[in-house]
Amino acid sequence: MSKNLSELNNVRTLRAQARNTTLSILEEMLEKLSIVVSEQREALQATEAEARKKAEKLALYRELLLEDNISPEELVNGTQSVGPRKNKRAPRPAKYKYSDENGNARHWTGQGRTPSPIKAALENGQSLDDFLL
Repeated sequence: MSKNLSELNNVRTLRAQARNTTLSILEEMLEKLSIVVSEQREALQATEAEARKKAEKLALYRELLLEDNISPEELVNGTQSVGPRKNKRAPRPAKYKYSDENGNARHWTGQGRTPSPIKAALENGQSLDDFLL
């Protein structure tokens, strides 16, 4: 809660602030606060109405399913296997071998970002064929 809202929530602070404020300004603030409160109530009621409507529809659908001897679990499990599944392809074999900064032998398939040691060697005039396995 912000400092301003916490001050508005404290009766003593409100009384102290009200002493320095005219009655017309306090009444104007009360009207504005009433508008904000009513808007919040309306939004909450709309959300609750949507939730009730959704619950009623779910109950209706459940009843319809049970009348046809279909359990909701069957309905959910029956839709999971729609269409053929795609298998993942096998990893590509490495085409190039290089040494990293620590001197460890590393491999690269030739796809994706070029490793920095190979990139540096290519910039220095070496050929990619020099790294072939």
